[in-house]
Amino acid sequence: MNIRPSRRSRNVLVDMTPLIDVVFLLLIFFMVSTTFDKQTEIKVDLPEASNQTEENSKPEHVAISIDAKGHFYLNDQELVTHDLATLKRALGKATAGKDDLPIVVTSDKQAPFQAVMTVMDAAGQLGLSRLSFLARATAAEGE
Repeated sequence: MNIRPSRRSRNVLVDMTPLIDVVFLLLIFFMVSTTFDKQTEIKVDLPEASNQTEENSKPEHVAISIDAKGHFYLNDQELVTHDLATLKRALGKATAGKDDLPIVVTSDKQAPFQAVMTVMDAAGQLGLSRLSFLARATAAEGE
């Protein structure tokens, strides 16, 4: 009686097609389900205000941001130097002589008050009177 198993050499082939299909399906699933958030490059912690009115936004405005160090950003581009003359020159170029163009100022709550005053001074010297300041709304008491 022969108890030993027979040793036939069989070449076992593994079909990789289903594995590749599954990997591609997973790849497509993760690509489609991933959300992409637009992160701002400038970190600005907005101050809070209890009564904020809705602004009538026009499609054309000039945005000035002030970070915690007092650096100025005009339409999300940092100015080379952070003084009145540079801000005035950049603001004059951005408004192109339009006195009725709205200026939206966003300032970090830790920003020096002198930086905010510099923005107001530059706008006043250029004859720009439509300044608005952005703030984060707080929840009313009792809600």
